[in-house]
Amino acid sequence: MVHLTVDIGGKPGVNCRGFCAYCYFKHAKDVPPFGCRYCLPFKKGCDYCTRGVKEEYADFYSLKEVADNFLADLQSVTGDITRITISGGGDPSCYPEFKNLMEILGSLGVPLHIGYTSGKGFDDVEIADFLIQNNLSEISFTVFASDPELRRKYMHDPTPEASLAVLERLAAKIDVYAACVIIPGVNDGDVLEETLSWLEKIGVKGVILMRFGNSGEQGLILANTPIIEGQRMHEPEEFRALVAEAAARHPNLRMSGTPLYDPLFDSPFAVRKDKELLSHLPRVTKKASVITGSVAAPYIAEILEKCGGDPSMVVPVKKEIACLITIDDLKDLDTSNLSDIVIIPGRAFVHDAEAESVLGRQVVRGPEMLTADGETSMGMDEAGVLTMEMNGFSALIQLINMYGA
Repeated sequence: MVHLTVDIGGKPGVNCRGFCAYCYFKHAKDVPPFGCRYCLPFKKGCDYCTRGVKEEYADFYSLKEVADNFLADLQSVTGDITRITISGGGDPSCYPEFKNLMEILGSLGVPLHIGYTSGKGFDDVEIADFLIQNNLSEISFTVFASDPELRRKYMHDPTPEASLAVLERLAAKIDVYAACVIIPGVNDGDVLEETLSWLEKIGVKGVILMRFGNSGEQGLILANTPIIEGQRMHEPEEFRALVAEAAARHPNLRMSGTPLYDPLFDSPFAVRKDKELLSHLPRVTKKASVITGSVAAPYIAEILEKCGGDPSMVVPVKKEIACLITIDDLKDLDTSNLSDIVIIPGRAFVHDAEAESVLGRQVVRGPEMLTADGETSMGMDEAGVLTMEMNGFSALIQLINMYGA
């Protein structure tokens, strides 16, 4: 099985008919390099933690550039291509040469997948039939609400009726997964119920509910808080309950939420309830400080304790999402109770040398992932989720036992 990705480039807010009112990249500033796992030991800053984190492309690539890059990837492939995914920093529905690109890729006879679209570039419902005829088999479509006026107001969709009609026509023929960023008092409650009922009715396969973030603690690291002035945000457990209730009311929709949670697998951190699998994890024999986000901390502590470790070794920062931890989060920690060895999240936006300077401890970078959030688990089965968690925690415990006191 070979999956190829076609990158069309583009910049959020520019190549998508303008920022949605709730967009993560809205108000983003030109912040200094964060540092990350890809940086050289002696240099803070690389392409990933400067340009990549902001999805900072100059513009859409031309069709010739996209085709040339795809051809180069194609020549390096061995085996049959089973899927081609179209993605980029901009919205594929707004790509100027979108139809030409679809015709070129469709001629290969391989199932096509659009990794994300707001649908704001779909002004004519007939585009749905064109996409199906050119081998589109799956699409991830941001909905926000089934009410066209709410789409118009919060997504700045100039033709919301057409966008929703395209979604409905696609859902009748191919696999459609919808996404809704949930803003309290705007598209939750009765509005969310109406939206989910409509999506269920038209045959959408699944829905990812995404909690709106409006503060630095919720992961806004581009000096762009708040996204919406004065807007309330769901607390993590409040949002978890919202997702669970929505899933219970709509059993025909594959439902999950981020940062919490996936009711189908009781994830993230589903392994915490499986005694048999926990018994196969290594025993924790030493101690190190494990830094993580505030959402994951209690789950990680529970699993390490069940493996013989001291739950107090897990040290949460104020930021909720571990992979968005920056050096500022480490500066806010009380270092007096930290162990001599500190393990930071594998994907944290921190330069290792700077982290050691700030904490006054030896810093070890942990596993890339310990679990699958709701956005990731949507495309996985239970075995895949549990395997990811077993691999992640095995690696974490091995690091604790290797470097810890």
